[in-house]
Amino acid sequence: MRAIKTFSLAILLASATTILGAQQTKASTQPAKPASPATPAPADANKAAPPPPETYQYDPSGRRDPFLNLIGVGTERDRSKKNDDGPAGMTVGEISVRGIMQSHGKLVAMVMGPDNKTYIVHQGDKLADGSIRLITPQGLVVDQEINDPLSVVKQREIRKLLRGLEDAK
Repeated sequence: MRAIKTFSLAILLASATTILGAQQTKASTQPAKPASPATPAPADANKAAPPPPETYQYDPSGRRDPFLNLIGVGTERDRSKKNDDGPAGMTVGEISVRGIMQSHGKLVAMVMGPDNKTYIVHQGDKLADGSIRLITPQGLVVDQEINDPLSVVKQREIRKLLRGLEDAK
């Protein structure tokens, strides 16, 4: 038992000596600092200036932005529809119903897009993410296509009411 204690003490002493020796060697290899910072050290022409620290630059390399919402992110085909003029380039969420009229015995709707222009739409007209199924005196019924691959339902019915009726609710 006494031999184990002696052996442990010897290992501890050797470790401490090694650590202290390494610290002294490290301190002796570091250059001495000038006594006063007010007097600059003479610049040596042969010494090159140390390189500036590297700054981190993120390279996405084709990866998606992790902060973008995954719902509603369309494909390239969907983005090309956005370039269409008129209601065919607008989504259901971007339009608001401004009026309902009767023309040639059928109801037509006046919708305002995000560009603050008013468009006339008929039953069956296509939108960027759906189509107008029905026009009623109260508003529109739109079948919206859902682009969520995890959703069981691929279409949903959206009712867009006249602006005055929406404010009343």
